[in-house]
Amino acid sequence: MQHYEKVLTVSNDDLDDLNHVNNVRYVQWIQDISKEHWQKFASNEIQQEVVWVVMNHNITYKNAAVLGEDIQIQTHISESSGATCVRIVEMYNAITNKVLLRSKTEWCLLNAKTLRPTRISEEIKQVFS
Repeated sequence: MQHYEKVLTVSNDDLDDLNHVNNVRYVQWIQDISKEHWQKFASNEIQQEVVWVVMNHNITYKNAAVLGEDIQIQTHISESSGATCVRIVEMYNAITNKVLLRSKTEWCLLNAKTLRPTRISEEIKQVFS
C-alpha cells in the first residue's frame, strides 16, 4: 500500500505537565496525517461524495517525545472491506529512528449527503494503492 509521511517539530503547545508530548496531541496528529493523506491523493470529486469517520483508535505508546524533537510520521491503509478500512500510523524520532507510537484506526466511509455507510469503491481503493 502507498505510504504518506511528513516530519513535524514538537512545540511548547504540544507538551503536557511532564514536558512530554500530550496524548491528545498524538491523537490529533493521527487524524491530521490521515486527512492529509486522503486529501493529497483523492480527487476533489471523490472528496465531495464521501467522508471518513473514526470507529476505533488503538494506540500503543512506546517512547516519549519532548520539546524541539523532530517526529517522522508515516501512514498507510493496511486493509479494507465493505465500508471500513484500517489505517496504520507510526511515529518515530526523526534523528534516532526510535519508535514513539504505533496506532491502528478503523475508519468508516460515509456518503457525504446521507451520512450513511457506503461501500469502498475500487476507485477509492486505487487512491491508496
